Amino acid sequence: MTTFDAAFDPATLDPRIHQELDRQPQRLVFVTISGAHLYGFPSPDSDFDLRGAHLLPAERMLGLDVRDETLEISADRAGLEVDLVTHDLRKFVAMMLKRNGYVLEQLHSPLIIRTSPLHEELKRLAHGCVTRHHVHHYKGFAHTQWELFHKERPRRVKPLLYVYRVLLTGIHLMRTGRIESNLPILGQDHHLPYLAGLIHRKTSTKEKALIEDADLDLHEREFQRLAAVLERAAETSTLPDIPSTHRELEQAVIEARLGHLRA
Repeated sequence: MTTFDAAFDPATLDPRIHQELDRQPQRLVFVTISGAHLYGFPSPDSDFDLRGAHLLPAERMLGLDVRDETLEISADRAGLEVDLVTHDLRKFVAMMLKRNGYVLEQLHSPLIIRTSPLHEELKRLAHGCVTRHHVHHYKGFAHTQWELFHKERPRRVKPLLYVYRVLLTGIHLMRTGRIESNLPILGQDHHLPYLAGLIHRKTSTKEKALIEDADLDLHEREFQRLAAVLERAAETSTLPDIPSTHRELEQAVIEARLGHLRA
C-alpha cells in the first residue's frame, strides 16, 4: 500500500507512473492522483487513478473533426495498474463551470505529479466556479454510492467509504467554499467514531474488504443524517448562485491555445 502525507514528493512514485506520462502525445497542463489515494483510504492493491488536463495544438481545434479531447488509458505496467484520464483544456474548463465536483477535486489534489503555471492559474480561478448548486453533484453521487453499497452481496467497505467521503466533502464545500477530499481530514470536523475502523479495514486489506451486515442499520441512519446535514449546509450557504470567473477562464484558454500556436 502507498500512502501520502502533506509532504508528497512525486519523485518517490514508482518510475512506471512517470514513464506512462512521458508517453502521452499531448502537452500536459497538470496530472494529479485522485481516487482512493487522494481520499485517504487506499488498499494495498489499489490502482493509481491519474487525472488531469492536456492542451491540444491550436490547429487540431480549428478543423472539422476534433479528436482526443479526452484521452483515457487503463493499463497494467508490469503489475502496476494505472488508470489515466485527461481532458483538453477547453473541455476541462467547461466542466469546471458546470458544477462538476470531480474536476475541482482533481484540480486541487495535493498529490501533484505534473504541474505548470497554467495549473496554478486554473486553481486560482476555480474558487470563482464554486456555487451553492454544487450540492446537487454531491447529493447525487452520495445516493448513487449508497444504492451500490446497499444492493451489493456481500457488501464491501469501499462504496460505503465513498458515501461518507462524498457527503463530508459536500458539507465542507457548502460551509467553506473550499475543496477537501481526504476522508481522515474531513472526519476531524465530525464525531464519527466508526470511521477510523472502516478506513483501517480498507487500508489494511484488499479492495474487496467486506462489512458486517450487523452494522447496516447504523450506516443507514448515518447516511440519512449526513444527507440532511448536507441539505441544510446548502440552504444556509453563502456561496453564489453562478460562477464569477467565466470570462477569466475563457481568456486563460485562449491565451494558452495561442501560446501553443506560437511555440
